[in-house]
Amino acid sequence: MNEANELSALHGADLSARYAKSLLGVFGAPSRVLVRGAGCHVWDADGNQYLDLLGGIAVNTLGHANPLLTSVITSQLATLGHVSNFFSSPTQIALAEKLLEISAAPEGSKVFFANSGTEANEAALKLTRRNTGTAAVPRTKVIALEHAFHGRTLGALSLTYKEKYRAPFAPLPGNVSWIPAGDEAALRAAVDETVAAVFIEPIQGEAGVRELGAEYLRAAREITSAAGALLVFDEVQTGMGRTGEFFASAGVIPDVMTLAKGLGGGFPIGAMIVFGQQNTAWLTPGDHGTTFGGNPVACAAGLAVIHTIENQKLLGHVRETGNWLRAELAGIDGVGEVRGRGLLTAFELMDGSAPQLVGAALDAGFIVNATDESTIRLAPPLIITREQLGTFLAALPALLTAATAA
Repeated sequence: MNEANELSALHGADLSARYAKSLLGVFGAPSRVLVRGAGCHVWDADGNQYLDLLGGIAVNTLGHANPLLTSVITSQLATLGHVSNFFSSPTQIALAEKLLEISAAPEGSKVFFANSGTEANEAALKLTRRNTGTAAVPRTKVIALEHAFHGRTLGALSLTYKEKYRAPFAPLPGNVSWIPAGDEAALRAAVDETVAAVFIEPIQGEAGVRELGAEYLRAAREITSAAGALLVFDEVQTGMGRTGEFFASAGVIPDVMTLAKGLGGGFPIGAMIVFGQQNTAWLTPGDHGTTFGGNPVACAAGLAVIHTIENQKLLGHVRETGNWLRAELAGIDGVGEVRGRGLLTAFELMDGSAPQLVGAALDAGFIVNATDESTIRLAPPLIITREQLGTFLAALPALLTAATAA
């Protein structure tokens, strides 16, 4: 701890140099070194304040240093921190039961806990291998959507569409084909008795917050059921209230749902919900595991997040605030198409200067994200207010001008 205290006294440039010397550069150079947060704001090592409009990429559901989340994590860690998967804990059981409740899971459904979204998707992909069809007609093929992002471990990466992510690590496991997102005819043509599963993000976040729509999700349910294939909804980014509902899947019940990001409010946790007794029967003891999955502290954090969303009626706040934000963005010169649901929003820049806007916004005290050269993504904490968002909206015209000139 003395080492951390010593580093906390350094300025940002010194810390960035220490980072470059000691950490593997898979993320590139950090934009800032952050030292504390409160609510929807964070501060860097040089004392600069930022309004966090990205929420750790849709993770910090309740903002930073939320009193209840902090108290629950501290209390649980002081009681029981880790037990391994040889044992269970009351918090693990309670969170599993709560997830089954809020997802309207049918009788016989079960939960598997992991540490991240990519691990949850790995578990889901592994489960599809149990849906093997028959010896005469094996089911090994998996359908994913163009522009999908499901993670960066080898299995999850095999489902991820972007070639630049996959190519350096080929050959990847699995027999994966991609079809156009949102195209019902393409989905019908692709899914037959050889397909084990279809993986779908109800809203493709990394693709620029592109919603597939309730009609497409319902069609996917009908098509996969008819073919005997599994339907997997990846709600890693969209789940846990991000869209103004606990889940973005429009009431459609898949065979498998994966969660992470906002579930722990900043504490690492992932989950796979397997719906229906016919699906849970495929995985038996020894088929999968993880040392840290279902950690009592992580599960306590998940319970605190759900409790706060319900008790503070945040879902309605998210819907109303998100609708207001998108309406305001649409009226700003230089902003093109505005998309999203709840507090997951993207807007297009007419001149393709999204990376430059990210830099200009950071210098002005706002954290936003560019998903490509033309698209800005916002995923702030669910507790953010109109007043706080208004400061960004007021600054945006000048930021657009600065980005264009950069």
